[in-house]
Parts: sequence; C-alpha cells; structure tokens
Amino acid sequence: MSKFEGVDFYRIDDLLSDEEKAIRDSVRAWVDDKVIPIIEGHYQAGTFPKELVKQMGEMGFLGANLHGYGCAGLNNVMYGLICQELERGDSGVRSFCSVQGSLVMFPIHAYGTEEIKQKWLPLLASGEAIGCFGLTEPDFGSNPGGMITTAVDKGDHYVLNGAKMWITNGTVADVAVVWAKLDGEIRGFVVEKGMPGFSAPEMKGKHSLRASITSELVLQDVAVPKGHMLPGVKGLKGPFSCLNNARYGIAWGAIGAAMACYDSSRDYSLSRIQFNRPIAGFQLVQNKLAWMLREITKGQLLAWRLGRMKDAKTLIPEQISLAKMNNVDIALQIARVARDIHGANGILSEYPIMRHSQNLESVITYEGTHDIHNLILGRWITGIQAFE
Repeated sequence: MSKFEGVDFYRIDDLLSDEEKAIRDSVRAWVDDKVIPIIEGHYQAGTFPKELVKQMGEMGFLGANLHGYGCAGLNNVMYGLICQELERGDSGVRSFCSVQGSLVMFPIHAYGTEEIKQKWLPLLASGEAIGCFGLTEPDFGSNPGGMITTAVDKGDHYVLNGAKMWITNGTVADVAVVWAKLDGEIRGFVVEKGMPGFSAPEMKGKHSLRASITSELVLQDVAVPKGHMLPGVKGLKGPFSCLNNARYGIAWGAIGAAMACYDSSRDYSLSRIQFNRPIAGFQLVQNKLAWMLREITKGQLLAWRLGRMKDAKTLIPEQISLAKMNNVDIALQIARVARDIHGANGILSEYPIMRHSQNLESVITYEGTHDIHNLILGRWITGIQAFE
C-alpha cells in the first residue's frame, strides 16, 4: 500500500494554519509508525496497546485542548485533527484519547476542586495515569437521567452504590469520574482505584472495538471523601457537557476511519486485475470511489466549521449532534462499500476494512445513537421533546 497522504479534494489545507497542519502531520506520521504496524495484532488478540499511552502523553494528545496542569493548550481544530489521525489508525486508540481528555480530564478541569485538579490532571495529561467515565448503566443508556446509582452524604464522606456498563478503560483506570444521584440530583464524583468496594471487571466477547478495554464499574458501599465531589456542576449539564466534547472528537475521528477505507480501496482497485484490466477502470467501482470522496469531503467541511465555531464559542450542542451523526454514518457506509470493492480480500487482516467497519458499529451507537441525535435535531427544529 502506498504512503497515506490524506484526502483533500476541496483544499481544506488552505483553511488550516501552518501550526494546525504541522500537528496533523506529526500525528499522521506517529500513527503510521507506531499504531498501524501493531494494531491488527492487538485487535485479533482483543488487547489494548497500552504501550502507546505514555507516547500519547509525550506527544500532547491527552487533554490536548485543555490549558494548564501539563496540558498542551491546543485549539479545537488541532484536537479534531489529532482525533482524525488516531482513528485512521483505529477507533480504539481514538476512543482512549477521547475518554481520557473529554470525559475524564475535562470535567475535573471544569468542575473539580483545585486539589483534585493538581493531583490528577498532570498525571492524566502525561499518560502516567489512566481515567474512565462512569455514566451509562445496565438499564439506562440513552436515558442517563434514569440512573439508579446513588450517593449518600455521611457527614465527612459520601457512600456510592450502583453499577455502570460499557466503560472504556475501566479495568486499567487509576481514576473514574462517576455520576450518581445525591438526594435525587445528579452529581459527579472522582473515584480512585483501590477504594474499598470499587471494582471494574472487563467485558469480554466483543466483535467490535477489540483493541479497546471495555468494562463494568461496580460500586458497593464505596466511601468517597467530600473533596472528591465535583462542586462546579449539578444535574445532567455535567455529563452532557462531557459528552458534547467527546462527540466533537468523534465527528473528526470518523473521517479518519473513512479516509483509511477510501485510501485502501483506491490502491486496491488500481492494483487488482480482473478481465485483463484494473478494477478501477470499471464504471461501478469508479462510482463507489467518487461517492466515498464526496462524502468524506462533506464530512471534512462539517468538522472544520464545527471546530472553528467551537474555538469561537459560538456552536450549540445540536450542531455537534449533526456532525457526529453524519460523519459516523458516512464512515460506516464507506467501510461497507470498501469491503465490497476489496471483494473476498476485504475480510482479511491484511487490509483495515473489516476492523474499521466493526469498530464503527460501536461508534455509531456510543455517545448518543444515530436515532437519539436525530431526535435532538428534531427537538431543535420543532421545539417539541420527543424522547418521552
């Protein structure tokens, strides 16, 4: 396969600063050198490439768009480009970065006490510590407000009881941001590995995101110090603000997966000979490649505009929903069409197609399903809440 050079049909590079392009290119080179050579092996084995974590910290990927406490302080377009290139390698690698930065570091940075910030943010930014985010429960996914995990005020500490499900990084995490109801109101708590009653068994048997650790969180009378509650936020605003940051990164990341599938399809169709000519010369194959290019280009423009609005602090959550929903949807469709272009070879680990396709089956569900994002947009259009 030829060296990956990116997809830029509408000269989007002209819209990026020199620093933004330099960040993108450095991550692209790192993914080519460190991720792609090993990721298929980890995917087949069902293991996460933990050896990459400290490298990601050293490169400034973790909490990249946060300021202070050892974070890189990059703008949101740079962070999006990081997510794009990481997911070109694998959704599991981008998911690690998203969870660490958007779901763990962001709420600590935005809502935590100074003591908690000083303790955890430098460790998480460097990759010396790993975090996870506990919101989803076994019976409450799309309806997080229905959670039954509770926190009880015991005077000098809180006691947490409940369970969380589908938690990226949980089993290897040193710290968890857990959301629970305190007197009926949702609050965030920083729960540390080793606290009695806190465990995180790994979930096995996945067909998707196999190079990522997915866990349960079990909380049985876990005593959490008073200073470990996030005092800066109450209600669903807290977890939703985290999810919006993660969804933003996913909108960029999905483009990376789509680019990988398109790039492989173009190369394969030019080298695969049938009926005495490359299959790239047949109209049906060209139609598929042209459609891929069209959808990637539209997704790039959505993500770029979203990033500029995020930096200007003018975007609204519904705009993030549209970009996440659209870009993951087209990436999954591109992966499926890519498998068709590759024929039987598309199922082999020699090509990234099936791995991206299976990963995207999870990405289209987590951080808000396709249908939920449609309802978020429907509410914005009509002013009518259709969730319940």
